[in-house]
Amino acid sequence: MAGISDGKDKPAHGTNVSVDFHHALMHEVMTTELLRIKVLIGIAAGFSVISSIIYFVNPEALVRVWHGNFKPSYLYSVVVPFILFELWVHGAIVRHMKQGRDLPIVRRYIGAFIETSMPTIALALHIDSMGPVAALGWVAPLIYFIFIIASTLRLDFWLSTFTGVVAAAELFWMAMYYRPDGTLDPAPDLFYHSARSVVILVSGIVAGTVGMQLRQQFGASIMAATARDRITNLFGQHVSPQVVERLMMEGASTESDIRRVAVMFVDFRSFTAGARNRSPQEVVDRLDGAFAILVDILDRHGGIVNKFLGDGFLALFGAPIHAVDAPHQAVAAAREMLAANEQLNATSSWQLRMGIAIHVGDVVAGNIGSPRRKEYTVIGDTVNFAARLEALNKELGSQFLISSEVREALGDDCKDAVSRGEIPVRGYEHPVAVWQLG
Repeated sequence: MAGISDGKDKPAHGTNVSVDFHHALMHEVMTTELLRIKVLIGIAAGFSVISSIIYFVNPEALVRVWHGNFKPSYLYSVVVPFILFELWVHGAIVRHMKQGRDLPIVRRYIGAFIETSMPTIALALHIDSMGPVAALGWVAPLIYFIFIIASTLRLDFWLSTFTGVVAAAELFWMAMYYRPDGTLDPAPDLFYHSARSVVILVSGIVAGTVGMQLRQQFGASIMAATARDRITNLFGQHVSPQVVERLMMEGASTESDIRRVAVMFVDFRSFTAGARNRSPQEVVDRLDGAFAILVDILDRHGGIVNKFLGDGFLALFGAPIHAVDAPHQAVAAAREMLAANEQLNATSSWQLRMGIAIHVGDVVAGNIGSPRRKEYTVIGDTVNFAARLEALNKELGSQFLISSEVREALGDDCKDAVSRGEIPVRGYEHPVAVWQLG
């Protein structure tokens, strides 16, 4: 029943990640707590069954060990209430999990106290029948270790330590209270039982340390998974695992800021017309096959697909991951994409002609949307112009166009660029210079 309210579990990331992290960790801790309860119930039930079988098969053995008339009712008077209590705790945890809430800390410690006191009750019954010397040296004191070991699954250092404290204190008290009469020198007796109690206390501390280490490992795994899920939700499921890892390592900001990026628009020409005479499954398979290759090329060149737009997509170089030379990366990726598409056409009965345009400039990049659903995107004239530039491929009969800004950024690496002159662009007052590659 360990909670997650301690500050050491708080990640140093955004609020949304923190909330998701704490909720996931709470669920994981409660899940291990349910496992702990099932283990204890199984041990108690198994012990009862074995003892009952021995009682009915060979009752003399239990009577001899018990030093008296053993009856199953003695055993059931402890085991049955214990199992009922554990079932009640199990139900409370399940209810809180369904409600997305943690158990109050007071209830956790009260539960640990009641639970750890069960072996003390069993020890009292043994002492009453067997005498203090035989009972304190028999099975009952060892039962404390079962609860201490199982407390590791609480994943809470202080609860495990508290279990050890309760077990040590109650065992020492039972040993002192039921000390045999007529003892001439009580000092060895005191030292003997003190040492046993200290061992139990240390066992609780060790169990707590192990539980704390497990909790930290759970926390690290959950934190990584939560951050990974958040990045995937923001940037789309098309973001490769490699890009996700880079975003996590570099701590790429999703807050709105101005960035200089290379924007690429990709479109398949006359795709809609070709899809009319084909089944929906053929259309999906052809498009998925092409996108798989193109996105893989983008990944290798440091770009990401920001949005799929039907039979095309918008790709970014320089956001959210910083790029040293976004224009060069974008052009290199576009060249490889055109070559890959030609190879793909050679093996397919459905020939697809690509249209690509690249423009570089400042954009507003960030996590944009409603409070319920946000998405990482880019906004600005750079994006609008890149979209208009790609549309010119149809008018000019070209496949790859770049802006003057990209041409200038490439310098001598773009000697094959062919000027298409200054062309009117829809939405812009003056004609703009356009360059063709490929």
